[in-house]
Amino acid sequence: MNIAVVGLGIIGGSFAKALKKYTDHHIIGINRTQSVLEIALEEKAIDEIGTEESLKTADVVILALYPQAAISFIEKNGQHIKKGAIVTDSSGIKREICPRMVELSKQFGFEFVGSHPMAGKETNGFESSEAELFEGASYIITPCEASGEAVRTLSDLALKMRFGTIKITDPEEHDRMIAFTSQLPHVLACAYVLSPCCLNHKGFSAGSYKDVSRVANINAVLWSELFLENREPLIKELDTLIDNIHAITDAVKANDKEAIEQLLEAAHKTKEKLGE
Repeated sequence: MNIAVVGLGIIGGSFAKALKKYTDHHIIGINRTQSVLEIALEEKAIDEIGTEESLKTADVVILALYPQAAISFIEKNGQHIKKGAIVTDSSGIKREICPRMVELSKQFGFEFVGSHPMAGKETNGFESSEAELFEGASYIITPCEASGEAVRTLSDLALKMRFGTIKITDPEEHDRMIAFTSQLPHVLACAYVLSPCCLNHKGFSAGSYKDVSRVANINAVLWSELFLENREPLIKELDTLIDNIHAITDAVKANDKEAIEQLLEAAHKTKEKLGE
């Protein structure tokens, strides 16, 4: 197939590199910065730099862009996408993006399948991308009215790129769970490093500090958009977290060792039950 990857940052660059390494598909690169495209072409991460004409040949279009940027790209370029092509995104929210993309798919005649690769790093840009980024990771698909054939095509591509799990769900469950598994940890990490003690952590810190603070090295523009576009599920998770912190805080303030032990043991049993 001809596969167009739009946006060659860490995710788009990794898609391109994985597709080149593990498949025989022809990869078209599209990016707003020309120098990145030239580097990708030189490194053989893509087979050609995309134009309006080459976009017309794409059987699959992967949008590795911020949510609103993905919508804007299709609004502007949808007329160049050939009828019946599969278009997918890679954004961390789905309730905001899926309805509009379905509308656009009907307007322009392509099939939209929402997707979300559960992989990344603390660094960004094409230079951080790698073919092995998705090794063993989960690939979430939200069909959004697409045909079973389109979903299978995308699932097969994901498995060839070495994703370990294909999870099919709806936009509502996706956003509710991502609020807990992805967005809440980023909030927690950022709140944690805002402590004045953080600036003096060296020499006092080990694995616990690294585990909690890792994702605080955050892309503020992207994650602000994701937080706000998923604000209702995120607020629910934040309220739950705050309640749990208050329970531990109150027990510490009250010098109530038994209450502290019960709360910590409840957490321990949850992790133990999950086998993690």
